[in-house]
Order: sequence, then C-alpha cells, then structure tokens
Amino acid sequence: MVKKKSDLRTADRKSPAMPDFEKLGAFYLGRPFDLNAKQPKPGWLLYDSKDLVTHAVCVGMTGSGKTGLCVGLLEEAAIDGIPAIVIDPKGDLANLLLTFPALQGNNFLPWVNEDDARKKGLSLPDFAAQQAERWKTGLAAWGQNGARIAKLRDSADFAVYTPGSQAGLPVSILASFAAPAAAVLEDTELLRERISTTVQSLLGLLGIQADPLQSREHILLATLLEAAWKQGRNLDLASLIQMIQTPPVSRVGVLDLETFYSSKDRFELAMRLNNLMAAPGFEVWMAGEPLDIDRMLHTAQGHPRVSIFSIAHLSDAERMFFVALLLNQVLGWMRAQSGTTSLRALIYMDEIFGYFPPVANPPSKAPLLTLLKQARAFGVGIVLATQNPVDLDYKGLANTGTWFIGRLQTDRDKSRVLDGLEGAAAGTGGKFDRRRMEEILAGLGSRIFLLHNVHEDQPEVFETRWTMSYLRGPLTRTHIKRLMDSRKATAVGSGEGVGDQKAEPGGFQLSAQSGSAELVTGSVLSTRPALPPDIKQYFLPVRSTQPEGSALQYQPHLLAVGQGRFTDQKAQVDLTQELVYLAPVTDQAVPVTWDQALPVNLPVSDLESAPREAARYAPLPSAAAKAKHYEAWAKDFAGWLYRTQKVELWRSPSLQELSRLGESERDFRIRLQQTAHERRDQATEQLRRKYAPKIATLEDRVRRAEQAKDREAEQAKQQQVQTAISFGATLLSAFLGRKKVSATTLGRATTAARGVGRTIKEAKDVARAEENVEAIKGQLAALEEQFQAEAAALTGQDPLTDRLETVAVRPTKAGITVRLTALAWAPFWQRGEELISAWQ
Repeated sequence: MVKKKSDLRTADRKSPAMPDFEKLGAFYLGRPFDLNAKQPKPGWLLYDSKDLVTHAVCVGMTGSGKTGLCVGLLEEAAIDGIPAIVIDPKGDLANLLLTFPALQGNNFLPWVNEDDARKKGLSLPDFAAQQAERWKTGLAAWGQNGARIAKLRDSADFAVYTPGSQAGLPVSILASFAAPAAAVLEDTELLRERISTTVQSLLGLLGIQADPLQSREHILLATLLEAAWKQGRNLDLASLIQMIQTPPVSRVGVLDLETFYSSKDRFELAMRLNNLMAAPGFEVWMAGEPLDIDRMLHTAQGHPRVSIFSIAHLSDAERMFFVALLLNQVLGWMRAQSGTTSLRALIYMDEIFGYFPPVANPPSKAPLLTLLKQARAFGVGIVLATQNPVDLDYKGLANTGTWFIGRLQTDRDKSRVLDGLEGAAAGTGGKFDRRRMEEILAGLGSRIFLLHNVHEDQPEVFETRWTMSYLRGPLTRTHIKRLMDSRKATAVGSGEGVGDQKAEPGGFQLSAQSGSAELVTGSVLSTRPALPPDIKQYFLPVRSTQPEGSALQYQPHLLAVGQGRFTDQKAQVDLTQELVYLAPVTDQAVPVTWDQALPVNLPVSDLESAPREAARYAPLPSAAAKAKHYEAWAKDFAGWLYRTQKVELWRSPSLQELSRLGESERDFRIRLQQTAHERRDQATEQLRRKYAPKIATLEDRVRRAEQAKDREAEQAKQQQVQTAISFGATLLSAFLGRKKVSATTLGRATTAARGVGRTIKEAKDVARAEENVEAIKGQLAALEEQFQAEAAALTGQDPLTDRLETVAVRPTKAGITVRLTALAWAPFWQRGEELISAWQ
C-alpha cells in the first residue's frame, strides 16, 4: 500500500521470500502482532528511515528483546548505506560483526558460549552446529537467508574501537582538545557547552566534582581552553599542564590571577594532570586513531562505516569522560554539515542509564540535549535505549518522535513511559489515548513491542524479526581482539597505520631533512635584519608546542597571495580560489624559482605583524632586501599561476553533480550518497502521492464488492432454507397418505420448484460477486506491483561505484590577480641541526 506510511509498513506478502525493501528506504523490523489472539498478523512491519531524523528511544526490561530490536535496526541502517556511531557500555553490540553468510557450524564455533554448550551437554563443535542450524531456521522463518547477510556485510564497514585499551582499535583523545571547527567557534552557546563539557569530563577523570560556577579548577581550565581555541590553537594534555603553570591571562573576572588561583595551588592541579598522564596504561588513550567523526562514519573510500565504541572495560569516570568527549566531537562534526531532510547518520547509545538522568547534570547530558534539539536539521538521528525508563530525562525526550516499548518491569516504569509518550504527542499536536496505551503495555511479551511513531496515524504492536547477526551475548576483550587483529594487520601491511592522522589538502610541510625549501641550518642572527620600509614583511603564526631543548628560529621566504577565477560555461563552473604560495629566496643567479614554491593552507588573516620574543633569525639573502625585486616577482608569479594552475573537479554522470573546490573523491562520494538518499526519499514520496488515490479507489471497490458478496451469500443461504422448508412441507403432505392431489399440494410443489430456481439464481449471483471481488483484487495487486517496480527503479547507480569523470578548468589571464607579494618569516623549532615546523 502507498497511501500512507503505515500502508507501506505492513505491506502484505504472499510468499515468504524477503523483498528488496532497501530501495524504498524502509527498515524491516518485524511483523504486526495481534495481542488479543496472541499471534502474528499477515505481512511485514516496515519503518520509514526518514522517521529516525526525529530520533527514537527504546525501552524494555531484561529479556524483552530490546537488544535484538536495536541490532536489527542498525542492520537495516547499514544495508541502506546509513553510517552509525554506536556507544556500547555492556559489550553486546560488537555482535554486529558476527555475521556468517554461509551459516555453517565452523563459522559459529569461535564465538559460541562454552557455558551454554556445557549446560546442554554438548561439545563445542556440536553446539556450534546447533546454533548455526538455529540461525538458519530462524532467518528462513522471517524471509531472510545468507544472501541478505552477505548484502549486510558488503553494504558497510564494521569496526570495534576500545578507548583506553588495545583490544580493539585504540582511540586517541588528543583531537578532543583541538580547536573546534569554525561553526562551533562562531556559536557562543555551543562553544560554551563544548568547553564546559570538556572541562567537566577531564576533572571527573581526576575525581574532582566541579561546579561550573563555583569551582576554581573548572573556571581556570575553561578560561585556558577558550583563550587557546579562539586563537585557533590546538591543545593536548601536555600543553594544558604548561598553560596551568604559566597562564596566558593575568586576570580572571575582576580578580588578578594570583588572588583567584595562586601559583602554588595551580601547581597542585598541574601535578594531578601530570600524574594522570604518567599513570600506567594512560598512554593507550594517546595512541590510535584520532577521534575524527568523519573518519569514524566513512572509510577512506567513502563507504559507510558502523563504528562501535566498546567501553565496558572502563571505570565509570573513564566512561563518562570518553562519552562526553565523543558526543562533543559529534556536535562539532554535525555543525559542519549541510541541512537535509533525509537520514544522514545514526548515533546510537545502549543502556543510557546515568548519562541522561532527569535531575543531575553529568557531562554527557548537555551535548545529548543539544543533539536531540538540533540534530534533526542535519539529518542525524539519535537512538537511545534503556531498561530503566525512570532514569531518563523525559523533558528532553519530548523531542523524540519514535518510541519502541517492550515489556516493562514495574508500574512506575509504565507510568514514566506513558508520561514520556504523552509529552511527545503534545509536542507534535497529536492525540494520546492513555487508557488504551496502558492496556497495550500490559499485554506485551518477549520480542513484542509497541511502536509509537508521531509520523503515523496510530500505534502498532509488532514482533521483532530474527537478527542476521549472531547474538552470543557480551563480547570480552579477548573476543574483540580476535575480531580486530586482522584489521590491524591489514592496516600495518598496507602502510596506513591504525592511528595515522588525516592529512589536510594543500598543507605545507617543511623540514630540514626534506630539502624542499632550502632551509638555512648554519649561523643564525639574534636580531631581525633591517629592511627598507617599502618592503612588506609578515610572520607566520606559531602553532605548535615548543619541544624540550629547542629554540625558536625564523626562516625567510617569499609569500605570494593571488586569486584565480576558473570558469567553464559548458561544465557550468564558475569558481574563485585564493592561491597562497611560499617560495624559498636564495643568493643564486635566479633568487626565486616559482616551480619550487609550495601551497600554503593558511588564511592571510592569520599572518602576524610582529615576531615572538627571544627568537633568532636565519640570514636574509641580499635579493630579498631590494623592493624592486618584489614587483618583478609578482609579475612572474602571475605568469606562473596562469601557466600551471587548474581546478580539477569530479563529476557524477548519474546524478549530474560536480564536486566542490578542494573536495576529495572520498568526500564527494559521501555527499553523492546523501544526495541519492534525498532524491530517493523525495521521489518515493511523489510516487506514493501518485498512486495513493488509485489504490484508495480500488481498496474502496474491494470493500464494496466484498460487502456485496456477503449480502449475496446471505440471501442465497436464506433462499436455500426457504426452499428446503417448501420441499419439506410438500413431501410431508404426500407422506401423510392423501390419495388426491389437492390444489394446496400443487401450490406447495410449484412454490418449491420456484424456490429451487431462485436458489440456483442466488448461487450464480454469489459466484459473480466472488469473481468481481477477485477481479478487483487482481487490479489492486497489479497496481501495487507497478508501484513496487517504479519504486525499485528509483535507486539507480550506486554513488560508490559510479564512474566519475574529471573536469579540468584553467583560468584566463584576466582571471589572475596578485594581491600580495611580501617577505614572510616562517617559524621553526631548532634543536641542534634539526628544524621542526612551528606554525603547523
């Protein structure tokens, strides 16, 4: 059916084969269930993926089937190409990696539970074979098989991250103290939340319960983070410790720093952070992949990724610390995305107890509230699960549009769930029947859930489907290590490294060993060389922390800033790009060679007019001291740009989309996936509206035809009774021994004969009515098949396999302008003969 979403969700199927619902953006979650009859209804229950944009919450006691439902939801999202961040406090959700298309016992053998096998009196191989057969049978009963499992594995990459441990993929928290994206810095409220949550999490790790308005520690650290981030400086724990000892501020509020927080007390705080860094095992927190949400959601090739953060091994303080940092990173990533009405990504957290309480305000609560309020506009769906509904902030969950409710343990739990449902209904202006809801909740059993969706006309009770993943229970660190060891070996073998940082396009790398910029490593000057006033000179900012035993040295370079306009009417390209280059200046016959220039990924606004104190300077080549040379170099720079510069863009033939300036193929393909989802959702909605009136008309005709058939059947039944009575009366008169046939007897016989004729006519009318019903049903089935065929054609080419074209656009001479040519002093840390870039 297509006239409403609910019609799609419960589409009838005559065969047990699983249809390809993924093309419609529908998640196959189970089948409708009749609570009164205690049995399933015909058809499948499908959930529109777009509805998750308004978030979801799943509640149910132990044994309700909550984990199976949520695993099934994540499986469907992965098949639909939706990436996910999964926070797993118990270790259950790593089961998503236990998928075996062959469904054979040897696949299950390494993962079966030994205690379960022992209880059943079976050897491990026999128990594994039994589990394989159980999974094969269970999947078949739900129209699934090994082919769909293979589709799941091919649709997304699955990874298990273990912060603070080497069991899975380790995660480095260094990026959590890096300056946030510009979108966050420009939003005062979001920046304040980011700083407060980061500080609160860090202090919690130290065992300091800090009030943001009263705690000196909290206020000082927040001040330091804000000062550094607003300057664009990235921090780590080491640099933060240095800043605590020598803060870059002299006052906090109206008080001078020493009065507010004495140096002695600051030293104690610095020591506590230092002890944390020096603690055995803490180095694991600093190694591994950076906490980069974009990298966690998509692979290097742009494929969707399901990143499972297993935190069962951490202490409560460490869990809170990491969850708060992760949620803040999600917020920063989200703010950099474009708006959309289609589902872009999922953030799922299992067992939310303690992270979103109704009264207290732990570090995780503020970012969660912000996500629930704002993520919808960016296509990010939040899914929270818990078995203790009384421990959730239902005011915050008023922003949640979908509720999956399983069996609840106490009347108090039911009351709190009903309060939450009522609040969600009130927030959307919908009606809420509390008494009916109470009756439904009272009748729920294992794997039977109530789906309350504000996008639907009424709630639906359903039975959850069989998961494709093998639900063996929580995975230990040994299990996770076994799962991830092959991935680590592949990363090392390919030379990528598990924790490699993502390189920024257009970055400028300088080192004394590279020889790429003719760096001077000999004698240096303690004072800056004097220059004529008409020579402009600037200083690149110092960005990195000073290494121990090093000194700051400035090296002279020629900085040129140009602007190029790249236009191509045929390709519909009209771009303007700022071109910033840094070239070495030498004492050779040709002092500047632009072919040796390197692009600089640095905004011109970040250039400084004064150097750092106590810096030293490399000797200045004589050519750089003459103003007239800069005019000649500017002309050469313009000619060089015209000859060498071009913009290469990717073009998708299937979607007719062009990549953006500086957008990598990976990021372009990710954007194409989102565009394809948006177009599919829009086209599907248009298709629904196109077919809805036709299907509604045929359904009404079926309804009327069935009513007519029932009437004809009832009339035929009554006529049969009348005919039988007439025949009975006639035969009775004959059997009573009347020797003469009276007029009355003849009349009865005639009436009986006529009754037989009418009975035959009524039977024909019933047959015609049945034929009419079947004919209209056939028309309806044909129309639905036509709808399904058109809907299946909406998917089109997969953006990940689309053969991209390259569009190269060069500038015209008139499109090249040179805005600045000046002497630029680039800072380096000098340690012996080694020079380390200080401005990156």
